[in-house]
Amino acid sequence: MTEFVLPDRSPPARAAAEPLGSGQSGTLAVRIERWRDGAHDSAEDRLAVEAPLEFLLHHAAFGEDAISFGATMRTPGDDEALAAGLLYGEGMIEAASDVLAIETSTRRPNVVNVRLRADLALELVTPARRFSAGSSCGVCGTTGLDAAIARAAATRIDSKLRIERHLVFDLPRRMRESQRRFTDTGGIHAAAAFDAAGELCAIAEDVGRHNALDKLVGGSLMSGALPLSQHVVLLSGRVSFELVQKALRAGVAVLAAIGAPSSLAVGLAATTGLTLVGFLRPDHCNVYTHAERLS
Repeated sequence: MTEFVLPDRSPPARAAAEPLGSGQSGTLAVRIERWRDGAHDSAEDRLAVEAPLEFLLHHAAFGEDAISFGATMRTPGDDEALAAGLLYGEGMIEAASDVLAIETSTRRPNVVNVRLRADLALELVTPARRFSAGSSCGVCGTTGLDAAIARAAATRIDSKLRIERHLVFDLPRRMRESQRRFTDTGGIHAAAAFDAAGELCAIAEDVGRHNALDKLVGGSLMSGALPLSQHVVLLSGRVSFELVQKALRAGVAVLAAIGAPSSLAVGLAATTGLTLVGFLRPDHCNVYTHAERLS
């Protein structure tokens, strides 16, 4: 039995073309025809918004012009945290102080401007990420894949964090209770950080698994909460290599997920000292690596 039960969506439902809301909150109301047992009626449903976001970097080395760091599909909201988390995960910045400002504009709602410290060293000719990605994109957007794997594998997590197993089993319920957009739509991912007592410290939601974790990490970076070496991070979906890579970059000691991990994710966690938990349910889970942190 899983805590992640979708709201009642009696299929098949045929969506009409009439939007009822702007989607600025990250969800969009639409009018649908709901079919059940041969009968149908008109109803309102809510969708998770998926929209592009372009990242523009401003730095003294670029002069008056901004440089595009690419674009991704995301759910609007917490765009500043998403930008900070992405740049931190990519190694473009190392601290919140590397960023002078992160600005969004109502005039250009799908663009975020990141103004970097003038003396921040940038590799202008680099195998950097230049991507136009889907909301679930991973390492596919990065050139130099072997180098990325090697860098991640060189990380070492030596946190002394210990958490009781019964608290771990209760984390999906605690995260689910705070997933406002998932409650509205049934179609959005989450990443949440908990302390050793199982208390929720932060949560982020997005239509993309990677974006949700970037938002969590970016928000933690800008608030001074990194590294997350004394925290458990819970993901609502499966765990890929890049999600483990992002967790390692943030110093996460225990990474848990509702879904399954990939082989490369397990191998990377084992090499680096990260505790990796999959298929987390209220009464069972699979611990793939470094189970000593679960007491």
